[in-house]
Amino acid sequence: MKLVKKGSLLLTAVAMAMSVAACSSSQTSVKDSSQAKAETAPVEKNGNKVVVRFWHAMSGDLQKKLDALAAEYNQSQDKYEIKPEFEGTYEELLTKFRSTATSKDVPAVVQSSEITTKYMIDSKKITPVHEWIDKDKYDTSKLEKAITNYYSVNGKMYSMPFNSSTPVLIYNKDAFKKAGLDPEKAPSTYSELEEDAKKLTIKEGNTTKQYGFSMLNYGWFFEELLATQGGLYVDNENGRKGSAKKAVFNSKEGQKVFTMLNNLNKNGELGKYGNDWDGMRAAFQSGQVAMYLDSSAGVRNIIDTSKFDVGVAYIPHPDGVDSKGVVIGGASLWMTNMVGKETQQGAWDFMKYLTKPDVQAKWHTQTGYFAITPSAYNEPLVKEQYEKYPQLKITVNQLQSTKASPATQGALISVFPESRDAVVKSLEAMYGGADGKQALDDAAKATDRAIEIANRTNGKK
Repeated sequence: MKLVKKGSLLLTAVAMAMSVAACSSSQTSVKDSSQAKAETAPVEKNGNKVVVRFWHAMSGDLQKKLDALAAEYNQSQDKYEIKPEFEGTYEELLTKFRSTATSKDVPAVVQSSEITTKYMIDSKKITPVHEWIDKDKYDTSKLEKAITNYYSVNGKMYSMPFNSSTPVLIYNKDAFKKAGLDPEKAPSTYSELEEDAKKLTIKEGNTTKQYGFSMLNYGWFFEELLATQGGLYVDNENGRKGSAKKAVFNSKEGQKVFTMLNNLNKNGELGKYGNDWDGMRAAFQSGQVAMYLDSSAGVRNIIDTSKFDVGVAYIPHPDGVDSKGVVIGGASLWMTNMVGKETQQGAWDFMKYLTKPDVQAKWHTQTGYFAITPSAYNEPLVKEQYEKYPQLKITVNQLQSTKASPATQGALISVFPESRDAVVKSLEAMYGGADGKQALDDAAKATDRAIEIANRTNGKK
């Protein structure tokens, strides 16, 4: 299964455009996000059905599954026709969305990655879904709180979760047995991870035949390892209690992450594959890596395509710290304000359809993404799959055991692309011999500069 890369680094031009264009406010509100509404596009119809254009970034096999889902919805009722339109990567879709003006072809629904949440809210091009939730008296308690928390500000949902995932630790059980380790006991703390990685690393002369552990040089994983300790990424309660003014991820929590990775690197136990997801997965499947971090959405595919027994576990945390859980990743669906109420009604009807337990059960089992409606896990289809893939249940357990806090709710900043790029560069510098603390401080300073520019551009001191 070809997976869309979650929250991949945005192109520099797009990132800069976002930081300059995104509007900030000391406290995001419904009024701020929906005012300055442009003239709406005329209603488009196909026969008697109102056409609802849906821009998405799902390619390959995921696109086929999404198209099938839309087709099933279209057949289920006679008022609306969802028209899925692939717009390239998240980056390409966002670029097009930014330049979109009112016309017949504007979307009613837009899929956007989780790190663009602040930008989308401030774009003045969306209608918060909570307006329709309130109007319809829709019961959001039936949705997965650990997921909806990310897309909510001040208790109000701004978009509907769609393809949601979190990181997990994936490991080779056969390699564990050969190393004398218990294949049913994955490392949960940093000290256990380092000890196991040492035993799992196999060297022959100057050649490393098997690395004990690997993690992509990718900002998302750093953010997750930070949050599971309860560490914040930026100030003002992760930007949830007011606009963030500075990075705080170079705290003791962030330093513990860098120290752990630096220890593994210096000991020759860390397999480094840059930001090449396919390369890292191929290394695991070929036996060159014994443990690595991956998206929960990739678990089933790894199991199906590996020739050995695959284990799945929670992401590790520092010794002496209880795991606080994980931050949701992936993307959500946004309702635009460039279409009229009749078209918006169709967009909302489709969003509600997607939350049905049977629909979520099929989406979860076919793609590996979480069900945003927990009752979907009780559907026969899901129970059957869990009998064959018990590892999938672990990913759900980790999500549902997450403790709600500003840390696990995730940071809300409009300059996430620049910040992630700074973290990546700092990891590369550390792996190249730079001091880990200094490298992390440099990433925080780069983030501070990006936040300052964005705030100054928008009239903030």
